[in-house]
Amino acid sequence: MTDKEQHEVVIPDEVEQVDGQSELDVSDETMVPSRPAELPKRALVIVAHPDDAEFSCGATAAKWARDGWEVRYVIVTDASGGGDDNATDVGPEARKAISDRRKAEQREAARIAGVAGVDFLDQRDGTIESTLELRREIVRCIRRHQPTIIVCPSPEFRWDPFYIGRHHPDHLAVGRAVIAAVYPAARNAWDFPELLEEGLLPHRVKELWVVGAPNVNHYVDVTDTVDTKIEALRAHDSQLGAHFDEVAKSVRGGLVLNGSKYGVGAAEEFYRAIVG
Repeated sequence: MTDKEQHEVVIPDEVEQVDGQSELDVSDETMVPSRPAELPKRALVIVAHPDDAEFSCGATAAKWARDGWEVRYVIVTDASGGGDDNATDVGPEARKAISDRRKAEQREAARIAGVAGVDFLDQRDGTIESTLELRREIVRCIRRHQPTIIVCPSPEFRWDPFYIGRHHPDHLAVGRAVIAAVYPAARNAWDFPELLEEGLLPHRVKELWVVGAPNVNHYVDVTDTVDTKIEALRAHDSQLGAHFDEVAKSVRGGLVLNGSKYGVGAAEEFYRAIVG
């Protein structure tokens, strides 16, 4: 991705200023653009469930892949809790069936977007906590794939606007676990020394991009990859197939609305932190 395609947020006139501070983070550390051409073009998107990556940053991931980045997804759960909310059979066989189906859908969605691969950590769906064990698994992925950028969900609630789906407890827990893995564990040889025995040396992530954070300070112009995002979402038929037209309309409308803030056709928003 070129510097022209990675856009920093310009504070609109209507953003309220309080005691000299904006609701946007405009510190030099955050706002000075990185130079992706000088760093390895590797990005790791770490989310809780199949379809989370597509909803949160699917167009950005497709844009990165198109521009020669190696993009990989890490799905923390086993996706075994994604069946009918009113199901009466939730036994092991039913859970395995939905898990297998959702994993296959996620692999197909990744293929559509040009994503290089998907790792499944197979934690039980609906029960994720930010434990040391989960942190170690995420550190293992970071050290194995050595990303320059990590994308993850926000560990915080966002009240305005409030969207309940964003605040699934698995999402919040994954956000906390990822941030704890990025700093200091992934870069610190003293954390999880057993990983050294696996040949996984410390790795310093350069940028952390958080989706759904209370504040945003960065956007990506995804005008050219909106359709790819929609087609990747279509792969998640078990979750979206019954009402996909409505989903596609809503997603497309949200991206266009984001884009209107920055004078582009469509955009995905992030809180971007320089951490390395």
